[in-house]
Order: sequence, then structure tokens, then C-alpha cells
Amino acid sequence: MGYRSFVAVGDSFTEGMNDPGTGGAFRGWADRVAERLAALDPEFRYANLAVRGKLIDQIIAEQLPRAIEMRPDLVSFCAGGNDLLRPGSDPDRMAKKIATAVRELRATGAEVLLFTGVDPRDTPIMRRARGTFAIFFMHLRSIADLHGCHLVDQWSMQGLRDWRAWSEDRLHMNEEGHRMVAAKVCEVLGIDADDDWRKTWPPLDRVDPAAKRREDIQWLREHFGPWVVRRIRRRSSGDGLDPKRPDLELFR
Repeated sequence: MGYRSFVAVGDSFTEGMNDPGTGGAFRGWADRVAERLAALDPEFRYANLAVRGKLIDQIIAEQLPRAIEMRPDLVSFCAGGNDLLRPGSDPDRMAKKIATAVRELRATGAEVLLFTGVDPRDTPIMRRARGTFAIFFMHLRSIADLHGCHLVDQWSMQGLRDWRAWSEDRLHMNEEGHRMVAAKVCEVLGIDADDDWRKTWPPLDRVDPAAKRREDIQWLREHFGPWVVRRIRRRSSGDGLDPKRPDLELFR
């Protein structure tokens, strides 16, 4: 199918953190996919409504109505990562909200693209909630099957389990990670891509334990600590930020 318009909905993953773009904005997998679609159709239009730090309820309230109003051919909907990081998250309730949103999007005639997340077993803090993550991702697979959605299964992307695909904050992918996700999305949509998501990383040099401890301490101080403080203060990294591409316009 040829897509003449694409609206991306979600949080930091879809906004593109931390894949450097131009003018201080982030690029990310969604922009990379839009570039491929624009190469196929000079009249292709694209909007990216995603804002970092947003929860499912915020995405549904703030972004979903706008996406429905635009009536694009394709909508990507990825939400839940920030909810899962909060104590007491309920993957069953989260999935019900996603299912309702997907039904509304599909009712417009749009193709919908959903995502599972990456297996968190290699992340010391998040792996304790691995079962909760897995339940939510299985719900997403079910929703995709029930409503005829495209599904990008990041759980199966072994290349994303390597820290070289992630930025220093250990929560967001870097340029290489976003490049792999874009390649996977293109494959799911049946679009040719320059990259291959089945990346095999070269062997790592032996890591000095002392250097690793210093890196961990730096991460705790510069990234994890501020994240905890924001949670305590009920603040978000996306507070006050607008979407980087709020309107469905020709992609240039």
C-alpha cells in the first residue's frame, strides 16, 4: 500500500530522543520512515505529535483527537513506556485504553502501527518489572491481531539489547537504535530501506570494572537522580513542550 500521509503519536520514543536532528530538534525513527515515504511520493505529508514524558492518558487526550481530525492514511501509536516505569502500573487497564484508542483510529480508515517494547532483562532497574512489561506487550500483540494493525516487535530485535544502540541516559535510543527501528518499521510496512534491523555488533573490548563503576555512578547522578526527582515532584520532561511537527504538511 502507498501511504500519502502519516501521523506519529506517542512519547519520547516517537519524538526521536536521542537521535540528533537539525535545528536542535530530534530526528528519530518516525522522521526516518517519513523520509522513505516522501521519496516514494512528492505529495507525502507528515505530522509528529509525540512529546517526551507523556503518559497514555495524556497522549489519548492531547494527541489522539488531533490525529483523528487529520485523517491520515497511516498512524503510529506507541504509548505506555512511561506508565510502566511508575509503581503500581496495571498493564491490563493500560491495554484497554490502547484498544479503545486503536478502535477510534481504525474507524477513520487509517492503517495503524503498534509497537511492543524492548525486552528489559538487560536493564538492572527495569528487569524487576519484566513480567509486567511482557503482559502489556502481549496485550498489544492481541490488539494488533484483533483490529488488523501492523505490529513492530522490538522484543525480537536482538541488536537493540546492545548498549551501543542506546544513549547515555540508558532510556532512549541513539542514532543507531533509531536507525534499526526505522528499518524494522519499513519492513513491516513493505517499504524498501537502506538499513537492516538485524544488526550484529562487533565484539566489545574487555570492560574495566573500575571504569564501569564510574560510568554507573555518573549515570545515577546525571540521569537517574533527576528522573526520580521529577517523579517525586510529579513533573515531566515534556512539560511545556509542543510537538515538533504539529501539522500534517508536505515533508521536506
